[in-house]
Amino acid sequence: MSASNLLENALLSLILENTSTGLNIGDATGLRGSTTAGVVYVSLHTADPGEGGSQNTTESAYTSYARVSVARSTAGWTVAAGVADNDAAITFPQCGVTGSTVTHFGIGSSASAAGDLYFSGTAALTVSQNVTPSFAVGNLDITCD
Repeated sequence: MSASNLLENALLSLILENTSTGLNIGDATGLRGSTTAGVVYVSLHTADPGEGGSQNTTESAYTSYARVSVARSTAGWTVAAGVADNDAAITFPQCGVTGSTVTHFGIGSSASAAGDLYFSGTAALTVSQNVTPSFAVGNLDITCD
């Protein structure tokens, strides 16, 4: 069984854009966005963290690496046709001496440590000394199936 397109878009919008769904779930007001939207954190991974993983499962550890926050708003993400895309470039700290081969990205709750992993997907980045890893506008595709 899979979710309907309507529900997929509504959940992506609620989680990433902080947009109320308007679906009649719970009561007539639907699922509501947060009063304070906050952010989600994008992480880089050297292998698939899996559906049971956390943000630090197979997380990259190149020199100077840190997760990047993206606002839970329509300025941070665009949701259409069951896919959420980043609205601005997502740029990570420049790599120091020790590099990493990144195969996946994650979206989660925490700036560091385990953190809840909400979504993950494939990415291909070779990070070596003096390289600044970045995802261009629209390069992160997040689906909810």
